[in-house]
Amino acid sequence: MKKFLLFSLSSVLLLSSCVSKKEYTALQEKQKETQDLLNSATVKLNSCLEEKASASARSKALEEQVADLRKYNDNLQILSAKGASNVEKTLESIKEKDLKITRLQDALTKKDSVTLALVTSLKREVGINDPDIEVNVEKGVVFISIADKLLFKSGSYIVTSQAKDVLAKVAKVVNSKPDFECMVEGHTDNVPYRKEPLLDNWDLSVKRSTSIIRVLEDLGVNPSQLIAAGRSHYVPLVDNNTAENRAKNRRTRIVVLPKIDQFYDMIEKEMKNLSATN
Repeated sequence: MKKFLLFSLSSVLLLSSCVSKKEYTALQEKQKETQDLLNSATVKLNSCLEEKASASARSKALEEQVADLRKYNDNLQILSAKGASNVEKTLESIKEKDLKITRLQDALTKKDSVTLALVTSLKREVGINDPDIEVNVEKGVVFISIADKLLFKSGSYIVTSQAKDVLAKVAKVVNSKPDFECMVEGHTDNVPYRKEPLLDNWDLSVKRSTSIIRVLEDLGVNPSQLIAAGRSHYVPLVDNNTAENRAKNRRTRIVVLPKIDQFYDMIEKEMKNLSATN
């Protein structure tokens, strides 16, 4: 630009020596007009350079935003894929648990069906019209409660002949269920008992239980199915405050229940089948 000005000035000086004043004035005006155009172009050029720099900065910022968005999108897709996988695994786990619950419920239903059939069979064989014999279900367990007056004489643990008729019916049902156990519980009242060789009510309750078990064994019940138990006077049906109530508490309870280990074996088998299926 400086060279241009020097050139212009030299031209003016040169022309002033060989042109008229009128022409010189015209040249001066032309030179001023040219200078104004140059100044205007310079201003526009600087403005364009500033706009270019600003646009470049905005472009760089946008490129960085695009890169960030692409990175975020990639991470989001990864997370979505992991999330979908986790949801699928969770659904599979829920289905597996539901299947386990269903199999357990089926096992329990099967047990309940067998229990119901057992109660029906016992009531049919033993008879439900005798007030001294009760067949019932308590917490999923079948039991036969027999008043002591049908089984023993007062203070004795020798089984009566009348009791053997009742026990023969019980033995028939137990023999038809080889996968069940039969626990014989002896119960006394709270009147202290001592008669050699027995020391107390504990001895009497257990001795009466073993006496019943020996009769059942003689009737063909598998001894491995039988369990002897004595409860003394500690599980009364009613308060021992009258002779009538004490008579109710003197009883033998025969509990018929599935063998626990076989029941859990059945559940374990179902779980193994489930695992093999999966």
